[in-house]
Amino acid sequence: MTKVLLVLGDGVGARHFLMGRFPSEVRSRGGLEVMHAMPREHEAEFAALGDEDVRTHRITPYRDTRLTSLLRQTLLFAQVYWARTQAMKRSLEMPLTGGRRSIAVQRAMRITGRMASSPRRMDAIATLLQQRMKTFPEVAEYKRLLREMRPSVVFFTNQRRPEALMLVLAARELRIPTATFIFSWDNITVKGRVAAPFDHYLVWSDLMRDELLRYYPNTDPQSVHVVGTPQFEPATESDQIMSRAEFFEMAGADPSRPLVCFSGGNISICPEDPQHVAALMDLVRSGAVRGNPQVLLRPAPADAFGRYDEVRSKYPEIIFAEPKWLQADEGWQNALPTMDDVRFLVSLTEHADVNINMASTMTLDFSVRDTPVINLAFDVASPPVLGGPVWDVYYQFEHYRPVVDLGAARFARSKDELGTHLNAYLEDPSLDREARKKLVELETGPGVLGASARVATALERIARGTH
Repeated sequence: MTKVLLVLGDGVGARHFLMGRFPSEVRSRGGLEVMHAMPREHEAEFAALGDEDVRTHRITPYRDTRLTSLLRQTLLFAQVYWARTQAMKRSLEMPLTGGRRSIAVQRAMRITGRMASSPRRMDAIATLLQQRMKTFPEVAEYKRLLREMRPSVVFFTNQRRPEALMLVLAARELRIPTATFIFSWDNITVKGRVAAPFDHYLVWSDLMRDELLRYYPNTDPQSVHVVGTPQFEPATESDQIMSRAEFFEMAGADPSRPLVCFSGGNISICPEDPQHVAALMDLVRSGAVRGNPQVLLRPAPADAFGRYDEVRSKYPEIIFAEPKWLQADEGWQNALPTMDDVRFLVSLTEHADVNINMASTMTLDFSVRDTPVINLAFDVASPPVLGGPVWDVYYQFEHYRPVVDLGAARFARSKDELGTHLNAYLEDPSLDREARKKLVELETGPGVLGASARVATALERIARGTH
């Protein structure tokens, strides 16, 4: 019997590991308990997502000391300076912001990070951080909880949450193995340093495994397990996909007309989304896009929806599909998904004729259902608001290069090209089909189907020491 303690870092983790097949797969092998940091005002809704028999516990909040904060930030910048991926180099080029004191602290962090930017020095600093964190009372509280729960393995759905370190330290003292899931395709090359010395790493694909071993060279290859990702499993479940008639009625759209989906990003990443939507609507209204398509705008769940008010007012024909997430305040950490949203998104990837986004994971969501994707690669403002042309920024990031190199999406380098690509895909949706298929195979490793079962099996083997 394998008992898993599932540690949810945010609402995305809940969506992938609590709202799909994973709980039943784990429970068929033993037992499941959940630890989370969901907003207290949505405690009841969170509890309703899982099985009523699954016990839940809250992640213990804590505050860094000046020393542990210094060590943690030094490690983060050391990883950035050492790995120097395209995204990390871009972050170092960004100007420091805030007050005089804040800028001084940020500058000091960068200096210490640069001095520590080697695997040997990072390991030494990580060891010192762990020694200091062991003395925190939260570690003792986690040890008490773990003794009470007696899990066979502690599984983190997010490798970045700073609270993970204390729970890992507590589990290590009790000789309970820990594992984490690298939860998205950009996390190793874009998102900074892994937060704790996990015993095992579960990754999507051989591509992600190679990235992990490259950027964390002290990782034991035997501790890395290729399992795919449960993220796209709902796309394989017929009961999650609405009929065309039901979906179009729910969306308030016309099933007799083509549907173009614009997937928005967060304001910090895609600040010109409203302007890009306006450019798209100009093309549709003018007839430059043939077939009289309708446009559905779905913003990112943790975005500021009000930034679309002006473009929605100018183009009232836009179908605005606000994600059905519960939001305590802005930010992914405090956003909680709903089953209605999962079903709507999967149905959208099935019934939309074309998706438009800017270097988003939505490229994979729609490719899984073989729906053509256009990536926005032109700037509206001059000079570019990102500090450089968007093509030279996001489309050079390591995690996104396979999309470019395979030709799995078409890239609109101008407003006119956006119209050209839309017409091509609306006329022949089979264009680039093989490239989309290769992208999905490359990124999802063993495949979309059965990912939750593979994760559960990997955790069972880790718990038994047979990995």
